[in-house]
Amino acid sequence: MNSKQKVTQAKGHSLALISAIIWGTTFIATTFLLRYFQPIEIIVYRFMLGIIALLITYPHRLSRRQKNPLRPSEHINRTILKQEFHFAGAGLAGITFYCMLEKTALNFTAASNVGVIISTAPLFTALFAIRLLAGEKPKKNFYFGCIAAIIGIFLISFNGATILALNPLGDLMAVGAASAWGIYNILLKKISSFGYHTIQVNRRIFSYGLLFMIPLLWPMNFRLDIARLANPVNLLSILFLGLAASAFSFTIWNVAVNILGAVKTSVYIYVIPIVTVITSVLILGERITWMSALGIAFTLAGLFISEHRTKKKPQ
Repeated sequence: MNSKQKVTQAKGHSLALISAIIWGTTFIATTFLLRYFQPIEIIVYRFMLGIIALLITYPHRLSRRQKNPLRPSEHINRTILKQEFHFAGAGLAGITFYCMLEKTALNFTAASNVGVIISTAPLFTALFAIRLLAGEKPKKNFYFGCIAAIIGIFLISFNGATILALNPLGDLMAVGAASAWGIYNILLKKISSFGYHTIQVNRRIFSYGLLFMIPLLWPMNFRLDIARLANPVNLLSILFLGLAASAFSFTIWNVAVNILGAVKTSVYIYVIPIVTVITSVLILGERITWMSALGIAFTLAGLFISEHRTKKKPQ
């Protein structure tokens, strides 16, 4: 690997880490908003604001350019349709399914269960990548890192708990959310080969995600009551979720997937619970226990092991 490739790889790791850090702090804003908003309202407002921000940042429509004018138009139409299915699938998996399943699972099972199960998302990404992506078969160290990280997140999530309560419906929803995020990463990697601007890609994925949520608005008591945003805390929380956690973080995550691949990038999901613990201490005044500290150590070790490159022996 030459110096230019090393710089590019470092950029990918940095962007993935920044995304994970921002996502790890979203629970603070979500906690405040849940006093006044339904979960689906938070999701819809968040991604609507994200679309507006991306449109202002890069106000160019996604246009399909014909690279080879000699190709039949029928073939071009099939290519466009195939690409559109990828965009729709990414919106359905990464926005609609992931967000709705994760938030709904919290109504049926403990937050600690959801935290541990969601941490298996990199494992789902790897399993899907083996079948669907060429050249992204994980090494053994990836799986060892997964085990270490999941043990760490288990310690963080069940800190102080003496009973592990299983709730099949909620736990299955959390599994569905983790697998949806894995599919989202795989589709992102495929979409990156289309050659479109990252912001255009993100905007289209967000739009499909909101489109698939429309049938859920009425059953989940959605209200378009923006008067609630007159509260400064609510307004700042929505702005943070829409601008930082959606428009910005999803965009740089997409860039990281393009650089590192779906499997390597997904490992940074392990950072989220660590950031959650730290922000709980700094903002909410919670105490960090020895179990949380041990969990953080295991999770960081898992991240390091998963990303560690084994040197090839000389022939």
